[in-house]
Parts: sequence; C-alpha cells; structure tokens
Amino acid sequence: MDRRKTCLLVTTFLIVFFFMEADFVQAQGKGKGNGNGNGNGNGNGNGNGNAKKNLDAASTNYMVLTPKKGTGQERALCMARGRCYLKILQCPAQCTLRKPKKNKKVKGCFIDCSSTCETTCKFRKPNCNGYGSVCYDPRFVGGDGVMFYFHGAKGRNFALVSDDEFQINAHFIGTRPAGRTRDFTWVQALSVMFGSHTLDLAAKRVSHWDDNVDALIVRWDGDTVQVPTDGEAEWRTHDDDGKREVVVERTDDTNSVRVTITGLLEIDVKVTPIGAEENRVHNYQLPDDDAFAHLETQFRFANLTDSVEGVLGKTYRPDYVSPVKVSVPMPMMGGEDKYQTPSFHSTVCAACRFQRVPSVTTTINEVAQY
Repeated sequence: MDRRKTCLLVTTFLIVFFFMEADFVQAQGKGKGNGNGNGNGNGNGNGNGNAKKNLDAASTNYMVLTPKKGTGQERALCMARGRCYLKILQCPAQCTLRKPKKNKKVKGCFIDCSSTCETTCKFRKPNCNGYGSVCYDPRFVGGDGVMFYFHGAKGRNFALVSDDEFQINAHFIGTRPAGRTRDFTWVQALSVMFGSHTLDLAAKRVSHWDDNVDALIVRWDGDTVQVPTDGEAEWRTHDDDGKREVVVERTDDTNSVRVTITGLLEIDVKVTPIGAEENRVHNYQLPDDDAFAHLETQFRFANLTDSVEGVLGKTYRPDYVSPVKVSVPMPMMGGEDKYQTPSFHSTVCAACRFQRVPSVTTTINEVAQY
C-alpha cells in the first residue's frame, strides 16, 4: 500500500473515531437521477444516468453527526466517492431535521452527498413523476425514467419486483364499465416478501372518503400492526437474525407512511381515493358506495442484481431498453402472462426469481381479508 493510500485511511479513521456518536446511514437506491432519499426529487438515490450501474448510493452515503448547537440543525459527514467526500453538510434552517417528528406535514431535510453536494427541504411523500413510482390506474415510471401504463386485471396479483433477496407483489382492484374491452385498474395492496417474512400495505375499502380517517392497513407476517401517531410515529422490528431492520414511519397524520427495510428498499406510500371529478373525467363509472381507495407509491432500491425481474423491476436492469412507444399518450407495457402470480403472497410466476425461505409465517391469509 503506497504512502498516499495509507495517509487517506488514517485520516478517515481519525474522523470516524472523532464522531463516535455518528450513525451510518445505509445506502439506499439504485438507478439514475438526482437522488430522492427524503422526498420528491426525480432521482432514485444512486447511480449513473446512462449505464445504470450499481454504484454506491452517493446521495445517502453519510454519517450523521451531532446537530449544530443552538439550532438543532442536523449535520452529516459525507462518505461517498467524489467531490463531496469527507465534507460536512448541514440542514437548512427551514428544515432542521431529516425526519420531522412532531409535524409530519412539514418538509424534511434531504442530505445529498453525491456530486450535487447540498442539503434541501423536501416533502417525504410519493412523487408520481419520479423514478420508481407506481400511481393512478396504474402509471409507472421505471428505473430508466420511461413512463408506461400496465393495466393488469381486477382481482389479480402481479409481481412488481422479483430479485434474489426479495419480491414485491401488487393486488389490483378495478372496474369494467359496459362496452369496454378491459378493466380500469388500481393497486390496492402491496406485499413485500424477503427471507421468511412478509410486510403488507393495503388500502381499506371505504364507501366515502375522509382525509381524517386512516384507511391504511399494515400487516407483519399476517398480524395487523398499529403504527403510532405520536412521538416517533413509527413501528420497528427485525428479521430473525437481526440482519435487517423494518421501519414503518408515518409521514402524515393519516394514510401516508415511509417503509424502510435495511439493505433492500425504501417505499413512500400514500392511500388516496378516486374523486368525483376524476371519476367523471375518465368515465370510470364507479359505484356510489365505493371510493376505490388505492395506493400511490414510490420505490428506492439497494443492491438489485443485474437480472432483477418484475413489471417495474426489469426497468432497473443495466441493459434494459424500454419497448413501449413513448410518443403515444398512454404507452402500454404488456407482460401480464409473465408476472401474474396465483395469489397475493405467491412468489411463483413465469419470470419470478425470488424463492421464499420456508416458514410457518408464509401461510398468511390472502388479500381478501382486506
């Protein structure tokens, strides 16, 4: 090892030792863009815009330092490669915390240790125009930044992402007005399966929408989870060997959470209804006793393989070229036959990669319970 490398390692060690209270923030994300670790940016937190290589997650590769005295503004020591390496970034006075505790309606501080090297204030909600988003009926924005629609079919289940270490299935609800040849569909529930565990997020069926009533269901291995609404406003657990921590954190008083599974993914989720005006404009012809509550989501992934599959997952492959016609108003993506699963918690499909670890927790009630 030459002298330059030795000095660099010693310097890094001393800095880390000095900030003994610092907590390492797990690298999140894969793909391209400007980073989206804490809110509504257009990027996905990691990577090279064209090659989509699995580089370190520069945006969120940092160590949290003690806040600035007197202001409470959080700070971080950047550990990502590039011009921001070993620089200390401080949250703005307008958003002092990365994770606001008491008022979930305010913006959080997003620390970006990529080449941008800055801190900004952003809402921590799904950005339906950002990379990895799944919203509306349903409209996707892939890891390549290309927007497409995937209608699927009402009452069916499809693998959105299937990789070596986890799989995400979606349950579709919908309706088919007279005269149409296919369903209008929305994502009503998500199931994240990894190891022998399952985390479900689902929208309740509600007759009439009320923003003040929580319509979000969270289940861990089949048991309903009550996410606190005060204090930290979060629920935490670990997998069997303690390798991965699962955090479900409220990002609003009702119907909005952020899910983090260490080393795998981060999801911003919001439950939303189909409004009367939206129903009229699109001629959905929805019944009066069903608001068709569904999920708006945005995903950020860590350490995806180059062979990742799924309706959304395949768009993160480094060699992926989108087949959709981007020049048309509604570019359609096929693949229902490749990605349909026989049930909500099944990991079996024609193109699925994930193999469930056998466990009694895998025999969970199906999405019909919602």
